Amino acid sequence: MRRYAAFLRGVSPMNAKMPELREAFEVAGFTEVTTVLSSGNVIFTARATPGPALERKAEAAMKTRLGHAFPAIVRELESLRRMLESEPYQDFRLERAAKRVVTFLREKPAAIPELPIERDGARILRIEDREVFSAYVPGPRGPVFMALIERTFGRDVTTRTWDTIGRVARQGA
Repeated sequence: MRRYAAFLRGVSPMNAKMPELREAFEVAGFTEVTTVLSSGNVIFTARATPGPALERKAEAAMKTRLGHAFPAIVRELESLRRMLESEPYQDFRLERAAKRVVTFLREKPAAIPELPIERDGARILRIEDREVFSAYVPGPRGPVFMALIERTFGRDVTTRTWDTIGRVARQGA
């Protein structure tokens, strides 16, 4: 059995109750299910299974239990821990106020764009397999990095702050 994290796109306390999400994952047959924060981070245990199969299973269970599914991107908790330990931002000079974020892609990009890509204080810095490492400085226009991410990689992605990923990895231990 392995521990996984599902990062759900578009979840907020206004459109999903965490106990209902937990129940949907339990109905799917996952065990030791917990949620982290109220933004669609679900930790669970399952047999060793490829991520796409777990994503489909979770989305089908949400559709059945909640009446709609949030797009899910699944990663093994061990891979999140390795990512955190690798310190992917260490080679970049970031402003003190910069927020570090990771975008999870379902598939590895067919073509890797020339980096960094910058727009309005947001920068895509590094791409490793199916993770995109970005940083942005909060400003009056809000988190403009999402427009940059979606223009570069499409909408079939989900993004979390570096701190949230750390919290998920710690809580899933």
